Amino acid sequence: MSKPEQSMAQARDVAPLSNDAAIAAATVNEQQLLEKYDSEYRYRSFDRGVIRWAIRVLAIAFSLYHLYTAFFGTPPTLIHRSLHVAGILALIFLLYPATNKLSRRRLPWYDVILALLGIATSIYMIAEFERLIFRQGMPSAADLFFGALLVVLVIEAARRVTGWALPILALLFIAYAIFGRNLPSILMHRGYSWEQLVDYLYVTTEGIYGTAISVSASYIFLFILFGAFLSKSGMGKLFNDLAMALAGHTKGGPAKVAVIASGFLGTINGSAVANVVTTGSFTIPLMKRVGYRREFAGAVEASASVGGQILPPVMGAAAFIMAEILGMKYATIALAALLPALLYYLGILTQVHLRASKEGLEGIRREELPKLRDVLKERGHLLLPLIFLIYMIFFSGKTIIFSALLTIVVTVAVSMLHPSTRMSLKDILDALEEGARTTLGVAIACATVGIIVGVATLTGLGLKLASAIVTLGGGNLFLTLVFTMLACIILGMGLPSIPTYIITVTMAAPALVELGVPPLVAHLFVFYFGLLANLTPPVALAAYAAAGISGGDPMRTGFASMKLAAAGFIVPFIFVYDNSLLLLNTPWHDAVRIIITSVCGVMMLGAAIEGQLWTRLPWPVRILLLAGALLFLTPNFLQDLAGLAILAGVLAWQWVHAKRQLPNKVSQAS
Repeated sequence: MSKPEQSMAQARDVAPLSNDAAIAAATVNEQQLLEKYDSEYRYRSFDRGVIRWAIRVLAIAFSLYHLYTAFFGTPPTLIHRSLHVAGILALIFLLYPATNKLSRRRLPWYDVILALLGIATSIYMIAEFERLIFRQGMPSAADLFFGALLVVLVIEAARRVTGWALPILALLFIAYAIFGRNLPSILMHRGYSWEQLVDYLYVTTEGIYGTAISVSASYIFLFILFGAFLSKSGMGKLFNDLAMALAGHTKGGPAKVAVIASGFLGTINGSAVANVVTTGSFTIPLMKRVGYRREFAGAVEASASVGGQILPPVMGAAAFIMAEILGMKYATIALAALLPALLYYLGILTQVHLRASKEGLEGIRREELPKLRDVLKERGHLLLPLIFLIYMIFFSGKTIIFSALLTIVVTVAVSMLHPSTRMSLKDILDALEEGARTTLGVAIACATVGIIVGVATLTGLGLKLASAIVTLGGGNLFLTLVFTMLACIILGMGLPSIPTYIITVTMAAPALVELGVPPLVAHLFVFYFGLLANLTPPVALAAYAAAGISGGDPMRTGFASMKLAAAGFIVPFIFVYDNSLLLLNTPWHDAVRIIITSVCGVMMLGAAIEGQLWTRLPWPVRILLLAGALLFLTPNFLQDLAGLAILAGVLAWQWVHAKRQLPNKVSQAS
C-alpha cells in the first residue's frame, strides 16, 4: 500500500462521526484513490484563467444542448449523434493529457488542435449531410478523410480516458475486418477494404454513430446530469444521514449504513469506484471503529457500491442500452430487475448482521447519530425528485427522455424549499459542467464499442461466435451459461461495464437465445456478470479502491467481496432456469410466494456462508442450509416444501442448541 493510502487509512481510523468533517479531512487522498483506480478521474485541473473558463463554457453549452434537444427534439439522427461525439472528443482532449507523466496544469497546443479536429468531424457531417447520405457506399476522398479522422480520434480519446484495453480491442476488430479473408474458416469472411470499413463506421448508424452512442446522447447523458443536480442539492448527505438514522444503532450498524447509503447513491451514480470512495470514506472508518476487520469493512463497501448499477429506479447506463437493443420499455426492464437487485442487497445485509452477531459487534450509540425526524425535516424534501422520477417512468406514460428532463427541473425547484439545500446559479452551472464531465468516460466507451459492434455486424462475427459458444457447450445450457459468465468477468476485468455488456451481449447473448433463453433474461444475465467483474480478483477495482481506504489487503478484500455478493453470482443462473424470479407475467399470488421463498433462500445462503444463526453452525448444518437456500431460490412448489422442511429443522435444532448453551454462558459470566 502506498504512503498516501496508509496515511488515509490512519486518518480514517480516528475520524469523527461528522460526515462533513471526515470528507473534508481526506479530500486530497480520495482524489488520489480515484485517480489510481479509475482512469476517468485523471483529468487536468485549471484553477483559473482563459482555458479554465473556455472548458467550463464548452461543458455547460454541451449540457444545455442536450436539455434543449430533450424538450424540443433532435436534429437528424446522424447530425445529433455526431454533435454528441464531437463535444465528447473536444472535452476529452482538453481535459485529459496524453500520458500520466504530463502536467495536468497546462494545455499543450496539439491537444487544442485535436479538440478542434473532433469538432470538425461534426461540422463536415452537418455541411455535407444530404450528399453524404446520397454517396453512401461511394465515399469521396473528403468523406474518407473525415471518417478515418473520427476513427483515430475516438480510439485515442478512449485510450486517454479508459486505458489501453478497449482501444486495443477496437484495433483488433479493425484488423479482423481488413484481414479476415486470410483467417481459418470458422472466422473467415470475404474481407473489406479500409475505405469500405471507414464509410460503414462513419456514415451509417451501425458504426460509431450506432445504438450505443444514440443511448449515450439521450438517456445516459440526461440521467448523469440528473445525478449531478441531485449531488449539488445535497442528496449524498441525505443518503448518509438517513442510513445512519435508520441503521446506525443496530447490531453492526455502520456496515448496514454502508450497504444502505451505497445502494441509495448507486442509483444515481454509475461508477462503482467513485461510489466506494465517496461513501466508503465515511463508512469504512466507522465499520473498523466498531470492530469489523479491515478486509471485511472494505468488502462491504465494494459489494454494496457495485450493486447500485442493478438497482432500480435508475440502474446503470447499460440498462438504457439494453432497452434500446431489445426495443422494450425501460420500465419493463427495471421491474424485471427489481427482485434480483433487492435479493442481492438482502444477501449482503444478512451476512453483515450475522458477522456482527458472531463477533459480538454493536452499533453506534443513539446520541451520536442524527435523528430521523431532523434529517427528514432538513433534507427529506430531496426525496421528492426520486419519487417524481418513479412516477414518470412507471406510471405517466411519458418518454424516458422527457421524464429525465422534467425530473431535473423538479430537482432544482425542490432544492429551493430549504436554505440548506437551495441551489444558487453557481450550483446550477456547476451541475451542468459536472454532468458533462462525468459523461465523458461513458460516452467515449459507447463510441469505441460502436467500432467493435460495427465490425461484428459487418463481418457476421457475432453470429459465428454465438454458434461457436453453443458448440463449445455441446448444446448444454449450463455449460453455455458458465462460458458466458467467464467471458463477462474476464472482459469486465479490463473494460468498463458498458463495453463489457455490449460486447458480450453481441457475442454471447445470441447463443443463450438459441438455447431457448428469452432475450431479456439473456441480457440481464450478461449485465450482472459484467458488473460483478468489479469484485472478482485478480482485477477487482472496486475492492482495491475500498482496500485503499480500509488499509486492508486488496486480494483478501476482493475475495471477501465475492462472498458478500454470493447472491449476485447465484441468482442470474436461477432466473435463467426459472424466469418467474423476474416476476414477468406472473400472477400476484405466485409473485407473493416467489418473493417470500426467495427472501428465505437468500437469508439461508447468508447463514450458510457466515456459519452463524443464533449460535455457530457446524459444517454439516451449513451444507444443509446451502441446499435449502438453493431449493428456495428455484421457484417450484415441491422444492419450496423441501426448503421449508430444511429451514424448520435447522431452526428447531438452533433453538434447542441455543437453550443448552445459555446456562453455560450464565455460569461462565458468574
